[in-house]
Amino acid sequence: MTLPRPHRLDLLMAAGGLAIGLLMWSFGLHTQTDRMITARWATLIPLFVMTAMLALRRTRPLTALNVGTVALVADQFTYGTLVTALMFTDLVYAAVLYGTAAAARRIPYLTGLITIGLTIGFLVWWQNAIALVVGLITGMISFLPALTGAIVRNHRQATDAALLRAEQTALLAEMDRTQAVVAERARMARELHDMVANHLSAIAIHSTAAMSIDEPATTRQALTVIRENSVAGLSEMRRLIGLLRDSGGDPEPAAAPTLAGLDALIAQARANAGPSGLDLVLEDGRESTESLPAPVELAAYRIAQESLTNALKHAAPGEVRVVLTGGRVTLTVEVTSPLGERPGPTAPGSGAGLVGMRERVDLLGGAFEAGPVTDLDGRKQWQVRAELPMDVKDEERA
Repeated sequence: MTLPRPHRLDLLMAAGGLAIGLLMWSFGLHTQTDRMITARWATLIPLFVMTAMLALRRTRPLTALNVGTVALVADQFTYGTLVTALMFTDLVYAAVLYGTAAAARRIPYLTGLITIGLTIGFLVWWQNAIALVVGLITGMISFLPALTGAIVRNHRQATDAALLRAEQTALLAEMDRTQAVVAERARMARELHDMVANHLSAIAIHSTAAMSIDEPATTRQALTVIRENSVAGLSEMRRLIGLLRDSGGDPEPAAAPTLAGLDALIAQARANAGPSGLDLVLEDGRESTESLPAPVELAAYRIAQESLTNALKHAAPGEVRVVLTGGRVTLTVEVTSPLGERPGPTAPGSGAGLVGMRERVDLLGGAFEAGPVTDLDGRKQWQVRAELPMDVKDEERA
């Protein structure tokens, strides 16, 4: 097992302590005058041991403290040096700061008990106030460094925890920002698709009819419808671009479509459905025609609009029915169109419309179904059904 290399700063501290200790020893500056071991060189042994342990204060803090304690006790039997005691205080401080969590909790209590025990023991033995001085010195070289190390360690842990919380908060904020960007892009994609797809589908169908039917009247009618849808599509695009740019500094956004505009939507769809043989019917069976929460009205309008666009693209000749029911707890939008082969031109579909409708309903916590059904007369129908809960706030975005 390879031991970790001592930290460079610890090596510099050990070298400095040793140099000062040797200088004081050479001048005969000792902490005691009458001791069991009278050889002056014996004082250097605890000094060298303490110096070696000081180099390990950061990499092996508990080992350094244990060996340093033995060296400090041995130093009491020699003439002793002040540097040995000072280096021991740093070993106590480092053991609490760099040691294990358990050691950081125990060392301050242990050194405090040792300080109190020595003070009481010397008072009983000497019956002299000097015992208090010994206890004070013991506390200064053991308990105070341990207490200082505990305070510094707690501050470092609090700082690390604060930094971690800050990093987590920044990460969560970035995740929220990314999710907000993704949600906004999805909302813009739905709006763009719902606003423009209807007009482009009509343009595609009527342009195909104009090219395939060589009749001036039919061509003129088709070109008229193409122009109307082009102008309407450009108007919708300008409205969306205005929302994105906030042109003119107007803080109020453009008005979103509501169910009151379904009549106009049906009328426009009838004009576009001429070559397809479709008959469009709106049936408003709501319990109340009072204004609904803005997200519900927008979602219901867009679902009806996209369903009519899909019928214009794919439905067989027949009746396309838009039915609104409920209105107090849940608003139900149901659009049915005939299934089967259709004459005349068609427009390709991408499936994005169904995805957008489902997303709108999911955002409001509603239910959405789309697929083939059989009516009471046994005819195949394509049905889109959305149930939109009314308990949403006006500021929620569909």
